[in-house]
Amino acid sequence: MINVGIIGSGFIGPAHIEALRRLGFVQVVALCDHSLSSAEEKARALNVPHAYGAVEDLLAHPGLDVVHNCTPNHLHADINRQILRAGKHVFSEKPLCMTPEEARELVALAESAGVVHGVSFVYRQFAMVQQAASMQRHGQLGRQFSVYGSYLQDWMLLETDYNWRVDAAMGGLSRAVADIGSHWCDTLQFVTGRRIVEVMADLAIVWPTRKARTNGSATFSAATDDAQYEDKPVNTEDAGSVLVRFDDGSKGCFSVSQVSAGRKNRLSFEINGSECSLGWDQEVPQQLWIGHRSQPNQILTDDPGLMARDVAASAHFPGGHIEGWPDAFKNMMLHFYLAVHAGNMPPAGEAKFASFHEGASVMFIIDAIVKSHQQQRWVKVGS
Repeated sequence: MINVGIIGSGFIGPAHIEALRRLGFVQVVALCDHSLSSAEEKARALNVPHAYGAVEDLLAHPGLDVVHNCTPNHLHADINRQILRAGKHVFSEKPLCMTPEEARELVALAESAGVVHGVSFVYRQFAMVQQAASMQRHGQLGRQFSVYGSYLQDWMLLETDYNWRVDAAMGGLSRAVADIGSHWCDTLQFVTGRRIVEVMADLAIVWPTRKARTNGSATFSAATDDAQYEDKPVNTEDAGSVLVRFDDGSKGCFSVSQVSAGRKNRLSFEINGSECSLGWDQEVPQQLWIGHRSQPNQILTDDPGLMARDVAASAHFPGGHIEGWPDAFKNMMLHFYLAVHAGNMPPAGEAKFASFHEGASVMFIIDAIVKSHQQQRWVKVGS
């Protein structure tokens, strides 16, 4: 068995634990939260045997092999450093860190530590996203012309919607782009096999001031009639649009929004090539649209018997048994833990999960998007 510790028990920590338990050869043995009492409460609720109120205490847990960093954004870099310096395999929530400088440092630390390192970019793990990537790799798309898409949500639609992500000190200088646009960028770089090398961005704040509940609020929680509020200034974007250029000369654009009424978690893309087009929508995850010029369009579903042989294993059930976000999350953990079980990090570009290298790549894109908006010009993506 591989022994795992989880740092952070908010919305995403339990999702990590659930996915890990589905693997069968991994056990979550310890949980760390911001205080010992909070950690003990969450550990009891999640049936985790050991609880800690400090990162260094969890890292000293006997026989610990892997640590997952599921904390708020502003803590990612420092905790990832601690995990790496302790010589543990590390799986970090995104974003990897807050700045490009931290990203470069963490990649170097991970390489020198010789551990397996991963970042939680889950959408590349959906079966139909894997299928699209396989079709691109095997030339079925032809020459890539353009890429379009969006990632739309509505959980920040109201003036009274507020949580720590709005605060730049905790969430970073970017919110909608860093929080959800990062997923879109990683997914499209994975599917196309191309890098985004230049961006032009226009971002928007629709609520310059938000009303925050004085007793705090958990992510995705609903307001109550008796809630008390205080005004909070907002300096991170609610929405935006970005023009992109890829390293093969193809171009595209995407929009992000956390204020699109009715859109709950809609990551979508369309890739246009010389042979066909491919389209996917995360809210209908089992379908891949294949567009043609001279024959009827197709809808391919996540039936392992119909998928490309090199990615059919990413769908675990027979056709018609819909698989979704928790199954993609399981796929991500499976690929990461197979590398942990093997005892070494796959060579660059060969890992079946996003590594710190991909986490850093997306950080460089986010940084360029923020600079582009501030300077109102095209900005090249750093490295």
